[in-house]
Amino acid sequence: MKSKIILIAMLIFCIANVGKAEEKMTAAQIVDKAEDLAKGENVSGTFIMKVIRPDYTRTVEMKSWNQGNDKALIIITAPKKEAGNKTLKIGNEMWTYLKTTETTMKLPASMLLQSWNGSDLTNDDMVRESKLTRDYTLELVGEGKVAGEMCWKIILIPKPDAPVVWGKLYYWVRQKDYLPALVQYYDEKGKKHRTMKFTDIEKMGGRIIPTRWIIEDNLKEDYSTEFIYKEANFDAKIPKKLFSLRELER
Repeated sequence: MKSKIILIAMLIFCIANVGKAEEKMTAAQIVDKAEDLAKGENVSGTFIMKVIRPDYTRTVEMKSWNQGNDKALIIITAPKKEAGNKTLKIGNEMWTYLKTTETTMKLPASMLLQSWNGSDLTNDDMVRESKLTRDYTLELVGEGKVAGEMCWKIILIPKPDAPVVWGKLYYWVRQKDYLPALVQYYDEKGKKHRTMKFTDIEKMGGRIIPTRWIIEDNLKEDYSTEFIYKEANFDAKIPKKLFSLRELER
């Protein structure tokens, strides 16, 4: 009987300490974990992009290779008239390759705020996709439900010298699995410009991830873009030469 009492006491102690460990996670640690689970480090995959407008929907299929936030290559595979067009990102620089004209163009600063491939992402979003915990200060400001799941609500304020365009972000992370649920983007005057939703949680590439990302333009009614994963490999072995101008033009 005495040994049983000791065992129960030990179990209670362990459970209590697990709870305390979770309570001690900082806002930065929660967001880092959410970003790593959803995005990974060396990732390859195929996805569908749907650009939705009041009078039409445009669907594009693509392949992508990513090394963290610093390097990315995206190749359009459909529709046929766009197949072979490519985007290469290295650090804060980006190039596009158009197959029909066999021309490569480096993105000038004047085009940073233009739409990327007709979507609700801008070229600046692609080039300056930042590591959130590096470029923002983070604070846990509350809790709430998103799509029926209890989430942490974290505010992100840009650091003075960070190369970002947003005045603040609200990042919602699911408490049960640390997956991102929602990100809201505000300008420096406090006006919400867009919302990114993460839905359709499924197992893919050995991970449980949100396989559908929805970006809604909060300034234009019925303007949105969806990214839907068809497949993903989170342990991809990506050759370094893939992220080069030579490979871009092959």
